[in-house]
Amino acid sequence: MTSIPDTSDYKTVGFSQTTITELMIPSYSNFGGKIHGGILLSLMDKVAYVCAAKHANNYCVTASIDTVDFLHPVEVGELVSLLASVNYVGNTSLVVGIRVISENIKNNSVKHTNTSYFTMVAKDENNRPAKVPGLILENRDQVRRFIEARRRKEIKQSYMQEVKQIQMPDNYEHCIELLHGERCLVAG
Repeated sequence: MTSIPDTSDYKTVGFSQTTITELMIPSYSNFGGKIHGGILLSLMDKVAYVCAAKHANNYCVTASIDTVDFLHPVEVGELVSLLASVNYVGNTSLVVGIRVISENIKNNSVKHTNTSYFTMVAKDENNRPAKVPGLILENRDQVRRFIEARRRKEIKQSYMQEVKQIQMPDNYEHCIELLHGERCLVAG
């Protein structure tokens, strides 16, 4: 006979799902008249915090952000909605997936502008990493997102090992050879 696992320290993905919607105003625009990427990053960090803190029942800090690709520009006057959900949990960290969409309220067009993944770490009252509740996956999409997040974590760890091995060659002439064909000039 199999025992039933204790799920008292688990939460559903839906428990902490968070959406923030904000009108893009002229003061948010860059010199090109589009919404500044930093504004969108700030909003993404905010929604990631709320989602992670709800799941963890603790203060959470941003540990890393996976790729942020700006797929489409956001215009002044559009409504931007940031949809966040916990995709993966470790012991003290969680990965929050964020989908950003913008809506032109004049013509009702909607466009997907960003997707990103924020790794957040829960902190206790003494500012030490705090254990986070497990995650109850209720459908195929949630299972897929959990597995994809775990795989991104593995790839990131492998990448970091590769980066640690990058070294400039000791031979300066060899360095100059490596620059052949690149769009740079070495002065002097």
